[in-house]
Amino acid sequence: MDITTDIGLLAGALTTLSFLPQVIRIYNRKSATDLSWAWVGTFIAGTALWLYYGVIISSIPVIAANAVTVCLTITIAILKFSYTKKRAK
Repeated sequence: MDITTDIGLLAGALTTLSFLPQVIRIYNRKSATDLSWAWVGTFIAGTALWLYYGVIISSIPVIAANAVTVCLTITIAILKFSYTKKRAK
């Protein structure tokens, strides 16, 4: 790997890992009411497109960062749905 790839991997790791505290907070509070469905859906779609773009251009940093981000954001969506459903009961 070269320095450009290393920078890309570091940038991707930092921005991707920034979602982990949010996932933990949502899980611990059992609430995601502060997050709009519009944001969740738009972010998942955008990140999935970045992932697809990374595959097209064969960029490991883009693929790795966006694959993990899609998983974390889908986790947020699942938690939001689950906790919203429980509150409705």
